Amino acid sequence: MSSSASAVEAVLLSAPGVSDAAVLAVPDDVMGEKVGAVLFAAHGEVDVVAVITHCREHLADFKVPQYAAVVTEALPHNAGGKLLKDRHRGRVRWEAPLR
Repeated sequence: MSSSASAVEAVLLSAPGVSDAAVLAVPDDVMGEKVGAVLFAAHGEVDVVAVITHCREHLADFKVPQYAAVVTEALPHNAGGKLLKDRHRGRVRWEAPLR
């Protein structure tokens, strides 16, 4: 994972209501890729607007996720605690861009 993705994930994890998060590249015809966030809340629901507002306060504009998907099951990790992003690539259904 790039240091840029880890920085975005750290900010996502510090956002209200987010228990776990993964950053994935979302294909884009013009830019090649855009930032997507997969979000999980262990308790309650994720307020995507609040999460993106939090990201805008802590990240450069180009690092703020333009897509978000909220999942209802915990994100998969290996025995060492590393997030298994490959299990989400191609399975996440991205909604319309947030901005």
